[in-house]
Amino acid sequence: MLDDFLPRYDFNEVHSVAIGASPAAVMDAIRSLTPTEVPVLIALMAIRSLPALLRRRRPPVRGPLLDGFRDGGFVTLREAPDELVLGGVGRFWEPSGGLRRVAVAEFGEFAEPGFAKAAFNFQVERHGERTLVTTETRIATTDERARRRFARYWRLVHPGSALIRVAWLRAIRRRAERSSN
Repeated sequence: MLDDFLPRYDFNEVHSVAIGASPAAVMDAIRSLTPTEVPVLIALMAIRSLPALLRRRRPPVRGPLLDGFRDGGFVTLREAPDELVLGGVGRFWEPSGGLRRVAVAEFGEFAEPGFAKAAFNFQVERHGERTLVTTETRIATTDERARRRFARYWRLVHPGSALIRVAWLRAIRRRAERSSN
């Protein structure tokens, strides 16, 4: 369903994991997973957030990880039993992330120069005894200058971004399988 919100994009990454739990248990795990369950995310985001933390502008995220994204400026674009999609607009290459809060209805058409739109999802599908969870992240820039800036940023952060997503999926698997036992 990312095509409904970001059909054309400049950058993306996709990761999947099979989980021995029902789709409902997996979606519950996705919604309730906390940052402490994904230590690599805490470490890498702490590095990125260091300037804001030193200025005491961003308190540490408490509660579900996805709530932290929403508190930071992302919006829920779609929530269904088999998929969750969040999106945000920002200047992600800036230390603060340059997030601009936009309404769900504005996300698809947002085109102000100098920004990037990011959308990511978690999609669950039953395959026999296991549930396949796939997460995709897409980024579309609003102009050529933003594309160049994001490309430089992406070259730097992409390995960490991939590491976070793989760790995130593993944490979802641990939580969902624990709850199913």
